[in-house]
Amino acid sequence: MLPALTLFLFYAALTPVAALIGFPWTLITGDVSLLYRISRWIAGTGVRLAGIRTHVSGLENVPAGTPCIFMMNHISNLDPPILLPLIPGRTAFLVKRALMKIPLLGRGMRMGDFIPVERDRKRESAMASIQKATQVIASGVHITVFPEGTRSRDGRLLPFKKGPFYLAEQTGAPIIPISIHGTEGMMRKGSLRVIPAEAHVHFHAPLRAGDYATREELMQATRQAIASGLPEWMRS
Repeated sequence: MLPALTLFLFYAALTPVAALIGFPWTLITGDVSLLYRISRWIAGTGVRLAGIRTHVSGLENVPAGTPCIFMMNHISNLDPPILLPLIPGRTAFLVKRALMKIPLLGRGMRMGDFIPVERDRKRESAMASIQKATQVIASGVHITVFPEGTRSRDGRLLPFKKGPFYLAEQTGAPIIPISIHGTEGMMRKGSLRVIPAEAHVHFHAPLRAGDYATREELMQATRQAIASGLPEWMRS
C-alpha cells in the first residue's frame, strides 16, 4: 500500500497549494496557464513518486499549433495523471459531472474548461457537452476524451460512444488516437491499490473526419489505430 499512500498523500498535500497559488492568479488575470502548469507538474510528479515509469512514443505525430481531439483507451484511474503531462500544449478533459463536485479539484477543472458529461444518456445532455467542447476547441485548447465512456475492468477495449466523433465532425479538429497499456495492472477498477510498473503510451498519426464517408468509418479507424498499439489480448 506504500505506493498508493505516497500518491494520495502527495496529491492531497499539493492540491491546496495549487489552489492557493493558481486560483487567485486565474481570477485576477483571467489566465489559467499558471494553474495548468502547476497541475501538470503535480500529476506527473505524483505518479513518479509512486514508482510508475512512463515510456512515451509518437509525439512527433501531434501537429504543432493545432487544437486536437485526443482519444485513448481507458483502463485505470492512473491514465489521466499519466497522460496530462505528456500532451503538448493545454488540454481540457471530458469528465463525469460528479468529479466537478470535488472541493478544489472541481473548481480547478471548471477554471480549466473541463467539460462535464452526464451519464443520463439524454440527447440534450450530450449536445450540451458537445457545444461546450466545440467552444473550447475554438479557443485553441485541445480536448481529451475516453471514447469508451468508462474504464475497462479487464483491460480489453470496450465499444466506443459516438459523441466524440460527432465533435470531430462538427469542429474539423484532427483526432489523435492514443494507446496506453501497463496501467491495467497498476490500479484496477474498484481498487485503491497501486502496483508500480511501466506505462506505455503511444500517440498515433492524426485522423480527420473529412477523410471518411461516415461517422462509423471514422470511429472504426480510430478504434483500429488505438488497438494497433495495444497487446493482442487487449484489442477486443
